[in-house]
Amino acid sequence: MFGHQSPFVMYDEELHKINSLIEKLLHESNAKVVFLVDKNGQLISAVGETTDLDTTSLASLTAGNIAATGGLAKLIGEKEFSILFHEGEKDNLHISIVGERVILVVIFDQRSSLGLVRLRVKKASRELDAIFDRLAAKTAEVERTGGLESPFAEITDDDIDNLFR
Repeated sequence: MFGHQSPFVMYDEELHKINSLIEKLLHESNAKVVFLVDKNGQLISAVGETTDLDTTSLASLTAGNIAATGGLAKLIGEKEFSILFHEGEKDNLHISIVGERVILVVIFDQRSSLGLVRLRVKKASRELDAIFDRLAAKTAEVERTGGLESPFAEITDDDIDNLFR
């Protein structure tokens, strides 16, 4: 279903970028709610009309839905279904996998259209993918250095020269 990346650590800078990106998606797609879920069903972020929604349950059920359809895909010889669409009487769900890492969910009604949502999600997915690439690189760097910055990291050659003058 998903690639085998190591779990990433969420940093404030990236979370802020993610939030503003999905906020922008919410407005540009004229959606009701946009949320991002990790592959384990943990809610990363949610924007829009979320007050009457159980976002925790929505997040875990979305991840379960992706897992189930991943099983269906394998049965018919597909790698995965990267986009799922559920049409309801009032609301619709557009679910997509971003960069084989996270799940992007857009809930929309008659104020929007599937075409508009798909168009905006495609653009947002590319931007989200870039953010998660940076997060993965940051996480890998922290793991490589053991989470500790070198005490010499900020010392320049000029600092050393000044020390011995």
